[in-house]
Amino acid sequence: MKPYYETIAGSIFCGDALGVLKSMDDCSVQCCITSPPYWGLRDYGNDSQLGLEKTPEEYVGKMVEVFRAVRRVLKDNGTVWLNLGDSYAGNCSRSSTGRQGMGDEREGIFTKTGYGLKPKDLVGIPWRVAFALQSDGWYLRQDIIWHKPNPMPESVTDRCTKSHEYIFLLSKNAKYYYNNEAIKEPVKEVSLKRSEYGWNSDRPSTKNASMGGNGIHTEKMGTRFVNPNGRNKRSVWTVTTKPYKEAHFATYPIALIEPCILAGTDKGDTILDPFFGAGTTGVAAYKHDRKFVGIELNPEYCEIAKQRIEQELSQKKLPGF
Repeated sequence: MKPYYETIAGSIFCGDALGVLKSMDDCSVQCCITSPPYWGLRDYGNDSQLGLEKTPEEYVGKMVEVFRAVRRVLKDNGTVWLNLGDSYAGNCSRSSTGRQGMGDEREGIFTKTGYGLKPKDLVGIPWRVAFALQSDGWYLRQDIIWHKPNPMPESVTDRCTKSHEYIFLLSKNAKYYYNNEAIKEPVKEVSLKRSEYGWNSDRPSTKNASMGGNGIHTEKMGTRFVNPNGRNKRSVWTVTTKPYKEAHFATYPIALIEPCILAGTDKGDTILDPFFGAGTTGVAAYKHDRKFVGIELNPEYCEIAKQRIEQELSQKKLPGF
């Protein structure tokens, strides 16, 4: 299948995800990073789109089908990083995830129903999809919380305002490529000082504790508890949302998927995004000297993604390939 757009950084295919995936070679990509259309959120104006299925069960079934095709093109040591948000059953004109569009005519009212669902029920779409993929053979390795410090306001008084989404780490096999060193978090200075000099505690005396000059027990933490080169990344990622106005809908921020790129790939590897949207995955891949394959159903978004990639290439912030 001929790409809609091809450059040294990667390729964009304009078409249905399943159709394009069938044309790709086995084990041809190292990693998949993507955020599919959420269920019952928005009409993208294409009969082949995902997200407007009548029930969660139908949506989950289609997601399993797409990611079964992804598994074929993924290398044996590859990973998938899947971003999904949740929503509530009933007649909904807005999502509680903060990923809704900008209020255009396609942001309509969708009736969200399904087996056992009552109005106001949290649907649980992310976990429904995750468990279905697990049952289909994927290894469900991690649920990562995307904490959004600037969530969309909600006019609700009987529950909290939602300020998180999920990123699921899935692997094709039990052993897979994962570079934990590349995404280590810096150790706070106070932790390093505690490791070097000990720390004061008003707790009762314990083993390896001694009395300090002020009569308070001082416990030695030891360097084995604190690595000065950084700590293993935690599973809650705080990243501010940043709408991309040209796309007419909110895209996930580059800062959110950079850890996925760094942990899941090496320089020169190819990253797949079967729901390419405005091309954020491609831009982030190029910034870190990776290649990309993007698949997008909507020609309008293909053009937006193309323009973003070309702009990034023209700026030449990092060496090309």
